[in-house]
Amino acid sequence: MAAQLRAYRARIRSAQTTKKITRAMELISASRIMKAQARVNEAGPYTTELSRAVGLVAARSNVQHILTTEPASITRAAVVLMTSDRGLAGAFNSQVIRQALELEQLLKSQGKEVVFYLVGRKSVGYFAFRRREYAKSWVGATDQPEFELAKEISDELIDVFTREEADGGVNEIHLVFNRFVSMMTQTPVVRRLLPLELTEDFSADELPEGDGGVLPLYEFEPDAATVLDRLLPAYIESRVFYALLQSAAAKHAATQKAMKSASDNADKLITNYTRLANNARQAEITQQISEIVGGADALAS
Repeated sequence: MAAQLRAYRARIRSAQTTKKITRAMELISASRIMKAQARVNEAGPYTTELSRAVGLVAARSNVQHILTTEPASITRAAVVLMTSDRGLAGAFNSQVIRQALELEQLLKSQGKEVVFYLVGRKSVGYFAFRRREYAKSWVGATDQPEFELAKEISDELIDVFTREEADGGVNEIHLVFNRFVSMMTQTPVVRRLLPLELTEDFSADELPEGDGGVLPLYEFEPDAATVLDRLLPAYIESRVFYALLQSAAAKHAATQKAMKSASDNADKLITNYTRLANNARQAEITQQISEIVGGADALAS
């Protein structure tokens, strides 16, 4: 009985220590999610208006730009997979990796070769463990992504998109990331980044709504090709940066939810083991009393 009681008490102490850690991580994530959500809200209007402007300029000009022209045949596609650098976030990383693998199967069924670009240590670790190849990776800056990271990724994507296929170029680029819906819901989404879809209607659940009404008229100075050359890189950078911000906000929300669940489970373990320890202690006391009574009866007889 004494050994069993010591084991229960050791498990209670272990659960209490775990609860302190998970509770602290829950509070840290709760503080970070507000900042991450504010950054998403700040970047949203700029991304919306820039996306509308690029789409309208491209649709109302006769310029055949390489970033807006649909290729005759798409044989090689790039997939940018965005995960986190750290774990302890429930199904955050597994669900977006699963979404990317489903996209890979879809593209391969269409006869396209798929090349992966990875953001976050979890995706790099997943590919390294399974000895799968990828073109390039970026790690260490997913918790609080900066615009420099988005620009670096965008420059690489534009370079590989404008490169000849014989030199390793691609005809199509997709983004796969987790979108922040609410504190309880983070949804993996797939967005085609290039070529630009001129008919794309950005949904209200992804970006804030733009102003409705009459579409603006544009005068190109000096010409439409120069305007598109300036606008399209900025558009790609803003889209990549917005996806990074969405992924960071979703990760903090997933971590808070996972740590809240872990703290609740620790509370249940503490309650259960405390009940078992009390039962074991009561049984030990009862046994000791029975031994004392039995010894006293034996001496009296």
